[in-house]
Amino acid sequence: MSEFPFSKVENKIQEKWKKHNVFQTPKNPKKKYYILEMFSYPSGDLHVGHLRNYVIVDLLARYYAQKGYDILHPIGWDAFGLPAEEAAIKNKIDPETWTLKNINTSRNTLKSIGIGYDWTTELMTCSKDYYKWTQWIFIKLYENGLAYRDTAFVNWCPGCNTVLANEQVEEGKCWRCHSEVNKRELDQWFFKITDYADKLLEDLKYLDGKWPEPVITAQKNWIGRSEGAEVDFAVENSDLKLTVFTTRPDTLWGVTFAAIAPEHKLLSEIIKNSSEKSQVDEYVIQSLAKTDIERTSTISEKNGVHSGVFLIHPLNGDKIPLYVCDYVLASYGTGVVMAVPAHDKRDFAFARKYDIPIKIVIQPKCDKLDVHSMENAFTEPGIMVESSIFTGKKSDVAIPEIIEYLIDKKVGRKKINFKLHDWLVSRQRYWGAPIPMIYCEKCGIVTVPKEDLPVTLPENIDDYLPKGRSVLSGIEHFVNVNCPKCGADAKRDGDTLDTFVDSSWYHLRYPDVKNDKELISKGKSNSWLPVDQYIGGMEHATGHLIYFRFITKFLNDIGVIEVNEPAARLFNQGMVCGADGSVMSKSKSNGVEAGQFVVNFGADVCRVTTLFLAPPGKDAIWTEQGVAGVKRFLDRVWRLGERIKSSSVEKHTEMTVQEKDLDRIMNMTIMNVTNDIEHWGFNTAIAFLMEMVNKMVPFKNSNSPVFHRAYKILLQLLAPFAPHIAEELWEREGNSDLIIKSGWPQHDSEAVLADSEEIVIQVNGKVRGRIYLAPDIGKQKTIEKAKIHENVSNYLQGVKILKTVYIEHRLVNFVIKKD
Repeated sequence: MSEFPFSKVENKIQEKWKKHNVFQTPKNPKKKYYILEMFSYPSGDLHVGHLRNYVIVDLLARYYAQKGYDILHPIGWDAFGLPAEEAAIKNKIDPETWTLKNINTSRNTLKSIGIGYDWTTELMTCSKDYYKWTQWIFIKLYENGLAYRDTAFVNWCPGCNTVLANEQVEEGKCWRCHSEVNKRELDQWFFKITDYADKLLEDLKYLDGKWPEPVITAQKNWIGRSEGAEVDFAVENSDLKLTVFTTRPDTLWGVTFAAIAPEHKLLSEIIKNSSEKSQVDEYVIQSLAKTDIERTSTISEKNGVHSGVFLIHPLNGDKIPLYVCDYVLASYGTGVVMAVPAHDKRDFAFARKYDIPIKIVIQPKCDKLDVHSMENAFTEPGIMVESSIFTGKKSDVAIPEIIEYLIDKKVGRKKINFKLHDWLVSRQRYWGAPIPMIYCEKCGIVTVPKEDLPVTLPENIDDYLPKGRSVLSGIEHFVNVNCPKCGADAKRDGDTLDTFVDSSWYHLRYPDVKNDKELISKGKSNSWLPVDQYIGGMEHATGHLIYFRFITKFLNDIGVIEVNEPAARLFNQGMVCGADGSVMSKSKSNGVEAGQFVVNFGADVCRVTTLFLAPPGKDAIWTEQGVAGVKRFLDRVWRLGERIKSSSVEKHTEMTVQEKDLDRIMNMTIMNVTNDIEHWGFNTAIAFLMEMVNKMVPFKNSNSPVFHRAYKILLQLLAPFAPHIAEELWEREGNSDLIIKSGWPQHDSEAVLADSEEIVIQVNGKVRGRIYLAPDIGKQKTIEKAKIHENVSNYLQGVKILKTVYIEHRLVNFVIKKD
């Protein structure tokens, strides 16, 4: 029995696509579809786990192309970063050589798998014509007051010898090398992303139902909006004051101590004459050696030291002892908290430990608290007591009045606070975009003139390892420049930019990648933006995706682009795991190298196996059995082609019973495969194609017009999944056009409706979608199909399904609970 000769066919078909410029982006799209996977990091040869994202995106690009859309399907490389730099140090070569070599290897693998990129759009963040515009964006942010330099305690990774943004610290460890992160005080550049906190939060409503709910929830939690008041407490015997932020101004009269972060900028000034200074200094050193996770853990016992300083309560004049406490972070709120032990669990535990007075100022409506018998803080709303003119009022109702009272007394103000921190973008490593700023003793901080961009990295340096401040600051011919304003001797900034800056705007460059005059032209921007479908991992929910949205909004505000959100839709794909059940990786030696796999089994087997393993949003386990099953399937398709080639089509006559059955299966398959692609059911779409082949193989009359029509439809449906075999068999059928240009088949509604039924899909009793299925499909497949419906799947991500209600032929209802 013959097998699909992939080694001959796939190279031939790829040359054919190249000759006909199949994947070239149209200049003036009439019906556009811009599809993009998250930025690729060039790590050398790819394993099949890496390919899942690329194959999913390619399938959709081919599907929409067959449906007549104008496609932008670009490719680029997130080429700056620590791995390349560390490899350069280890192998004593420069990072650029290492990176370009890896890009070339990855590029060849993607081409071998038949990914239909427009390679004329290829970009690399390490190329000068790309990071010129990264630097231009930095300057625009600076000119608009959104990039600033500040001395701050920052997250320092000793393993990578660089600072990290908060989003790059995971459970107290570096997101990349997993070293314990500690604190250092450095001058750094920040982007004022907090100015966009309201927009980033408010505009999530436009993404509801289009982005996965867990991503939206994660962003809401990360932004962390809270309304309250800022209140000023004077420092005793000083002109200084400390400001606290509180969401409970109704408890102000119950403040019995205050707590300040060990890294607070005013702490050293406040304690300079304190008798407890030496004790505080020692505590600060100990505190800064801890991670933020350790300091803020809800399970660890809170501790602190008395500063020897008192604050003056702004409303009653009481002296409030000031403690230095490591559970208070300078990066959240004001770095100072007012402590109300009677009405805050953490403050209650701290007060009991250090014998600090507890004062009740909120009483329950139906009970009465007693300080001496209290075992826990009372944190609910209640009736205010011992609270001046507000005594007797409901605490939650009185909050707006209390804020107005603070304003009248000139000791406070209404305030909205965010958990989101400004984005720290300075990095002390070589392999990144240089920060385009110059320091002049006379003129201060000066931007590099736009006509002098890009500020390029110095080449052929002796050592890429950071020494002291940064790598670039030790290279005199790079650092020493003349001031662009006054011409005097000046210094360049020696840091490079966080690579998340590079990837925050790359989606805007693809439509106009050759433009050397502007980041993107208005014409290209209006034609292609936003991204119609963005695909990538959930792990980027609070890092890349927030930066991605921020830069898009900023460039919209200054008139560069007209869209306010970068991507209309987002899908989170699952990971591919090795036979051991863990995610494929080189370090675990459980990856199947994609390049060698294609040599052994072919691109189409690799593609279809990747798609068939599991629903795209779920993790999948790569197995030899799965590969073998897909190979058998494609071999059967190939043999169908050989049968067709040796047959001739009879004249159409009235359909036989067998032909009617095949015609029904064909129309059902068109409907189901179309529905599954639209609703992310690629694995079940392949299953339907397999079932259709199973019906065609035993069909005896190879000359039947119905058989020939079904075969043609099969190839068109198969083309996005296994494009090489489909294109070759399409050509052998005598078709002069390419299959990607042949259109997408439409099912006969009457034929389908006669043999299908509508299933209503609910989530917690609310209708979220409808599907049409064959009456005999059964309970299990009906539930599987319901789960992968696009709208329904968004509601099911990141939740626990408590119960699945199935009513045969009518309804599926998922009862869920958020984790």
